[in-house]
Amino acid sequence: MLSRRLFLQSSSASLALAGIPISGYTADLPKGNIVVIILEGGMDGLAAVPPIGDPSLKKQRKKLLANEPIALNPFFGLHPSLGGYAGMLADGDATIVHATNFPYVKRSHFEGQNVMESGNMLPFSDRTGWLGRALDFAGMPGRALSMDMPLIVRGSTKLDNYYPANLTGSADPSPKLADLLSSDRDGDGAVTFQRVSTKYSDKPKFVARDPVSLAKYAGKQLGLPEGPSAAVLRVQEFDTHANQGTDWGPHSRQLTELDDIFLGLKSGLKAAWGKTVILTLTEFGRTVKVNGSVGTDHGYGSAGLMAGGLLKKGQVITQWPGLATKDLFEKRDLQSTIDYRSVCAACIETAYRLDHDTVAEKVFYEPALPRMTDKLFG
Repeated sequence: MLSRRLFLQSSSASLALAGIPISGYTADLPKGNIVVIILEGGMDGLAAVPPIGDPSLKKQRKKLLANEPIALNPFFGLHPSLGGYAGMLADGDATIVHATNFPYVKRSHFEGQNVMESGNMLPFSDRTGWLGRALDFAGMPGRALSMDMPLIVRGSTKLDNYYPANLTGSADPSPKLADLLSSDRDGDGAVTFQRVSTKYSDKPKFVARDPVSLAKYAGKQLGLPEGPSAAVLRVQEFDTHANQGTDWGPHSRQLTELDDIFLGLKSGLKAAWGKTVILTLTEFGRTVKVNGSVGTDHGYGSAGLMAGGLLKKGQVITQWPGLATKDLFEKRDLQSTIDYRSVCAACIETAYRLDHDTVAEKVFYEPALPRMTDKLFG
C-alpha cells in the first residue's frame, strides 16, 4: 500500500490527469484540453501583474514593487520572473484577467480552496468539482491519474483513479495502463493496486516530482490520441505573510516556478498546444498595503493567468477598480470586478463545446453568470 500522506510530503507540487477515455463508455467526441494550475496560499496579483499606470500603486506598496517589471502596455507590467509567460503574451497565446476572483470574500484558506475547486459558493456543500461536472456534461468522464483525486475533477460518475508507483512501465505510463489497474480505498487512507502481479515499494516513485517535470509529463499525456482531456497542477507556498520580496524573495521564486510550468506544459503539449487552454486558480489575493513583516495578508481580488493555443490574442482584460484606499474592498484589498467563474465557464465552453447556459446553471449553479467567451477566445 502507498501512503497518500507520504507522497504529498515528497513534493511542493502535485499532478492529476482526468478524463482518460474508457472504451465503450466515454463519448468519442472532438475535444480540447483544460489545464488548471492551482496556486495555493493566495497569489499576489499586484506583484505578478503590477498596474504601473495606477498613481496609487507606489503610495500603497512601495516596499513590494519590482524594480524592473516587464512593460505590457502603459498601464500594466509583468513581474520579471515571468519572462517566458511574457513571450506567450507577445505571441498571442496568453491572456491576463485582472481584478478578478471567485466571489468569496472571507479569508479562510480551507473555505476559499473548497469554493474554487467545487465551484459552489457555499463551502463544503458539494462532493463534486466544477471541472469534473464539466467532463460529465461533455460526455468525457474517464479514469483519473492521481493518488488522491482532487475535488475539482471529481464528477458524479463513479470511476476509478489510479497512480503509477514503482510498476513496470510506470516511468512513462500510457493511458491504457488504466485498464489494468483499479483502486480500492480502505480505512487507513491508502490506495491498494490490484490485478497487477509485480513488486512495488512502500515509497511512491513517480519519475517526475518537481513541478516543471510534472508539467512536461502532463503536456505529453494530454497530447496523446487516447490521452486525458484535463490536468490539474497544484503549487503551494503563495501565502507570503512576511518578507515577500520584490524582484527576489519567496514570491518571486514561486512566480519563477509558475513561469517554468507554463513553459513545461507548452514543451510537453507540442501540437496539442493549439487545442489547449491553461488557467491559474488561487483562493484569494493579498492585501494592497504592506504589513509590519514586509509581507501581505489574505485579500480578495487577484489576477488570473491564461495561456494556450485556443486563445487568439495576447491581452489584459479588466474592469480596473483603482488602488486608492476609497476604492479598495473593505479599504484593504483589491476589489474583484470580474467573476472568475465566468472565465472558467468560457474555457469549458470553448474546449469542451458546451453551451454557456448549461455551464452556468449545471456546472456553477449560477444561471445569470456573465458570458466572457467572445472576449477571451473571439
